[in-house]
Amino acid sequence: MTPAAYAIINLDAVEHNLMKVHQFAPHAKIMAVIKANAYGHGMLRIAQALKPVDGFAVARVHEGIRLRQAGIQQRIAVLEGFTCEEELDSLIQFNLDAVVHSLGQIAIFEKNQAREQIAIWIKVDTGMNRLGFKPDEIKTVYQRLLQCPVIKQPFNFMTHLANADDLSDSMTMAQISRFNETLVDLPGPRSVANSAGIIGWKASLADWVRPGVMLYGVSPFADKTGEELGLKPIMELHSRLIAVKPVLKGDTVGYGGTWVCERSTVMGVVAIGYGDGYPRYAKTGTPVLVNGQRVPLIGRVSMDMITVDLADQPDAKPGDPVTLWGKGLAVEEIALCADTIPYTLLCGITQRVEIIEGRL
Repeated sequence: MTPAAYAIINLDAVEHNLMKVHQFAPHAKIMAVIKANAYGHGMLRIAQALKPVDGFAVARVHEGIRLRQAGIQQRIAVLEGFTCEEELDSLIQFNLDAVVHSLGQIAIFEKNQAREQIAIWIKVDTGMNRLGFKPDEIKTVYQRLLQCPVIKQPFNFMTHLANADDLSDSMTMAQISRFNETLVDLPGPRSVANSAGIIGWKASLADWVRPGVMLYGVSPFADKTGEELGLKPIMELHSRLIAVKPVLKGDTVGYGGTWVCERSTVMGVVAIGYGDGYPRYAKTGTPVLVNGQRVPLIGRVSMDMITVDLADQPDAKPGDPVTLWGKGLAVEEIALCADTIPYTLLCGITQRVEIIEGRL
């Protein structure tokens, strides 16, 4: 029986998108970002599909432990680092790289007496103003870390680009220059480029690149889709019609009666809603594919259902297939209609959506 709401994960697309990363950054090692359950695609599933990469990046310690327990052998960097001695012990136990971004972490290192060593990434705050040390702190930080026997040398360095998705913004080049100038006399591998950097800013390509959203076939730029960049989207979100009924001129549809029928038409009810991860704030007119043809969303998105105008699909019937995003309907377009970004849609798929692994 076909589930009411399901997502197809096309694993061939993972290999294709990784190939594109190699084309954009042929001389860099690749640290695939698979945090947040691989942007909603399934962390272990995507890690297995990305076996050729040099390393992985996750946000939190428990994500890294889960990968190790699943048999993943590559380097794994924990981007949020650690906040206490217990987390540092876990990082060491499971051979995870720690991102170091605060003086509190250094104090924990200085007290640690573990025999095994840990690899670290020193985070330089070049303008994101979130995690990391300011450039004028780096030399002092570096000297303190040199005195910590638990840390492997040479250290690694990274920064995070704040505005790389805007190719007209000068901030990215300023960040890159600040990073390079700060580390000019210090040895160790560097990492700057995220997906937007990899595609749009050659100056950001260093020893390591950290592709995230592009691995999932999605564009980091608001004015382009992943397919326009030569990427292949991994996830397709599908459902089906569960009812087809006439709606008369003047009728309202859905909670609040916000949509008023201007001409008699045929309405379809689709078995998907914000309880599945479809965006609650998708506007009337957001495109939906019914039998492969575009029809507009009408009325408010509810927890379990959406409604669509089937005026252009007069022969549609209950059971007919519906695509919310996928072939012919980019997730980037749906994100624009919902005043959000594709990341939130991909990460927002809920547990009741059945995942089906497929091949292109």
